[in-house]
Amino acid sequence: MTESSEFDTYDGRILAELQKDARITMAELGRRVHLSQPAVTERVRKMELNGVIKGYRAEVDLTRLGYGIRAIVRVGRAEYARVVKLIEQTPEVMNAYNVTGDDSWVLEIAVIDVSHLDAVVTKFCILTETATCIVLNAPRENAVVLPARRENIKPTIKKVTGK
Repeated sequence: MTESSEFDTYDGRILAELQKDARITMAELGRRVHLSQPAVTERVRKMELNGVIKGYRAEVDLTRLGYGIRAIVRVGRAEYARVVKLIEQTPEVMNAYNVTGDDSWVLEIAVIDVSHLDAVVTKFCILTETATCIVLNAPRENAVVLPARRENIKPTIKKVTGK
């Protein structure tokens, strides 16, 4: 089960339900997707073994944990190993992406306040240029991801031909 074409409708529904609530029981999951508990358990086990389901985690409220600011920090070109080491040494970095384009890295960080933000960003400024954006709100996060299907891709603009 490594290609999305190997997923059927049940697998997609199972993945959607687990992404909405990873603590759901196999019996309840089976009821929701209209399969028996043993059938659902076997499908989930296969998706875990094949690495489709990489793990289960708790979604936390950063504000309730004391983090008043979430920010996106774009980090310019710098020696890869030095940036990776700094990311590993900076617990405020929640997500780090090595990207293409003008920047080499995009980091998502959580900090207590503006002075804490300044302290974290300064660590990266020592290596290279940075640009920081504070997240005001997030109308979409942790959206359900289903298996990719090329047939679901529809062009938004119709091509104009000379005919």
